Amino acid sequence: MSERLNKINSLIQQNISEIISRDLSLKSGVFVTVSKVDTTPDLRYTRIFVSIFPEKEIDYGIKTLRKELYQIQGKLNKRLKMKPLPKIEFRVDMTESKADEIERLIKQL
Repeated sequence: MSERLNKINSLIQQNISEIISRDLSLKSGVFVTVSKVDTTPDLRYTRIFVSIFPEKEIDYGIKTLRKELYQIQGKLNKRLKMKPLPKIEFRVDMTESKADEIERLIKQL
């Protein structure tokens, strides 16, 4: 991946994290963390991987993010001074829960 794309991913991750923490109203006890950002080389699309805690609230968290997608996209567009502005898509990052499951299975052996 190019250095430019890495910088763009980092910039998007930082801005989306701020937007989610400041502007998204989630029910009490639900936490959303941006774990990874993957932008296409043509800068048209960016996949934002989020971790949602507690795990039982994953459906609620991702539905809320998708429901607020246009507001989040608009706020990101105002913050970024670049063209084209990537269209965002939220995905759940299950890496941590899979790692916990693998660790649990290894301990059982």
